[in-house]
Amino acid sequence: MAHFFLSETLGTATVGQTVRLDGAEAKHAVTVSRVRPGETLLLGNGAGLVLGVTVLTVDPAELTARVDEVRESAAQTPRIVLVQALAKGDRDELAVQAATELGIDGVIPWAAARSVARWEGAKVAKGQARWAAIVREASKQSIRPWLPAVSTLTSTRQLATLAATTRMLLLEPTASIRLTAVGVPTDDRDIVLVVGPEGGIAPSELEALEAAGASRVRLGDTVLRTSTAGPAAVAILNATLGRW
Repeated sequence: MAHFFLSETLGTATVGQTVRLDGAEAKHAVTVSRVRPGETLLLGNGAGLVLGVTVLTVDPAELTARVDEVRESAAQTPRIVLVQALAKGDRDELAVQAATELGIDGVIPWAAARSVARWEGAKVAKGQARWAAIVREASKQSIRPWLPAVSTLTSTRQLATLAATTRMLLLEPTASIRLTAVGVPTDDRDIVLVVGPEGGIAPSELEALEAAGASRVRLGDTVLRTSTAGPAAVAILNATLGRW
């Protein structure tokens, strides 16, 4: 499988054109992946464009390549957005990584009432940057043409506002409706999956989000960790939406 590198500044190209990869991605390609002239790569801009290229020249600051193939992919509709509650250890990061590989279209970090981990002060920007880096690497690993956006830290009140304009699904083990029973959407509203922390979504949060238009759903008869619930739900939605 060809290496895949991302450059958000990569513009539309035509077959036979020479393109350049520079900065950190070029350095990674040359010094870490040890890419050499004559090798084939995939270059993307994270916004639907993927180029199949043959490497022409390399140095630690820049890589040049000839475009052999141009692919453009439209954004998926409806979008699937993961609202992942902050969790202790690396469980929230594992969820974000796996959900990205499975095709999530956006990620929203959530400061839930029962979240043990907290982003406060400088940790807010640092945490968002960390998740964005995880999303970027997972997108490269899975060769995704679209790079999911990582939103800023969100409160329950802000989620309630979002519930009014999206199809928000609360993953709750006690829900009476299974996610597999949720039908194919009849509109293009974003599908927003809300995953609670280790202790689950607090009753007051469930009530507030339901009052705003969200619905409770469950995955099955067992209780999954916060690191696995989101990815499992994304897989189900992929099948429901015909993505898989």
